[in-house]
Amino acid sequence: MTAAASYPYDFLIVGAGLFGSCFARIATDNGHRVKVIDRRPHIAGNCYTEEKERIHIHRYGPHIFHTSNEAVWAFINRFATFNNFVNSPLALSRGQLLSLPFNMNTFYQLWQTRTPDEARARIEEQRLQLDRPAANLEEQALSLVGHDIYERLILGYTQKQWQKHPRDLPAEIIRRLPVRFTYDNNYFNDRYQGIPVDGYTQVFNRLLEGIDVQVGVDYHESREYWESQGAQIVYTGKIDELFGYSQGELEYRALKFEDTWHQQRNVQGNAVINYCDADVPWTRMIEHKHFSPQADDPDCSVLTKETPMAWSRTETPYYPVNNDANMAIYKAYAEQAGRLDRYILGGRLAEYKYYDMHAVIGSALLRCQSMGLAVDDRR
Repeated sequence: MTAAASYPYDFLIVGAGLFGSCFARIATDNGHRVKVIDRRPHIAGNCYTEEKERIHIHRYGPHIFHTSNEAVWAFINRFATFNNFVNSPLALSRGQLLSLPFNMNTFYQLWQTRTPDEARARIEEQRLQLDRPAANLEEQALSLVGHDIYERLILGYTQKQWQKHPRDLPAEIIRRLPVRFTYDNNYFNDRYQGIPVDGYTQVFNRLLEGIDVQVGVDYHESREYWESQGAQIVYTGKIDELFGYSQGELEYRALKFEDTWHQQRNVQGNAVINYCDADVPWTRMIEHKHFSPQADDPDCSVLTKETPMAWSRTETPYYPVNNDANMAIYKAYAEQAGRLDRYILGGRLAEYKYYDMHAVIGSALLRCQSMGLAVDDRR
């Protein structure tokens, strides 16, 4: 990255996460002068990885890249070489390990059903019959997979993860989970899947190469100064913070991560194990080295315990809680944002939207193209 550039610049990017970094790269490739700032002491946002003992640690939780979007895949491959990691998490419930996502392996482990017809019949006899759209996550889950899977794999985990009962959460959350009547533990259906072989932080270093980047800079502490520079402002932070929380505060899921190092090569045998029982406070245990297996395997391993926390402004925002109350607040902010001059809002926090990585990149590509910025997707 270059030393601080002299003003003026054309775009100020607030946030060095995925949306901001992709926008910065494309604008720079199109000859624009770009500056990127981020309040954290590092780039890459929640995708940030750090290397210790030759293990890439996903500092803000596991990130598995997946997409079927050819344009997104071509673009990101300018900056990353991906391995062939396939996400096949396990779930621990009442002392039993079960396969995820819900598939024929899961159904056999629960009920000893061997054929799709047997599994469908078991689910059908348990399923909540609805003649209207599900009103909440609980109804959606019960109508989709019945009470056994709901009670064993969804109820306790969801209460811990979101700090709310499933009946107080929108149905859309559970619709993302696959249900398959095949023996297939691959969590995603996308054509392209994997993890960057040298970690996500190096991908962002390449995205931001040659661009003026400053970390540890809080936009809101000097907003008047930044606005005085005359640039278009690409804002990727929290939308409620942008407006001083004037319409109310939006709610997020907050998390705590605790690492433990082990002097052995393989501790839990899988990258991700979910803990579904309500009396276990953490939601999952992550063994990072399984994301990027090496022929010369390190003689140690690190496990990270992920535990939900109550939300406050001082915590790192993770997933938005898109229930009716929060969405009403967001709508009010979105209307205000539409009246702002020189601002471009994008990404998970500015749009208060649950975004997978490929969707964030796709959104940035579309936004740039709508502004007449050409996207270079040559690998």
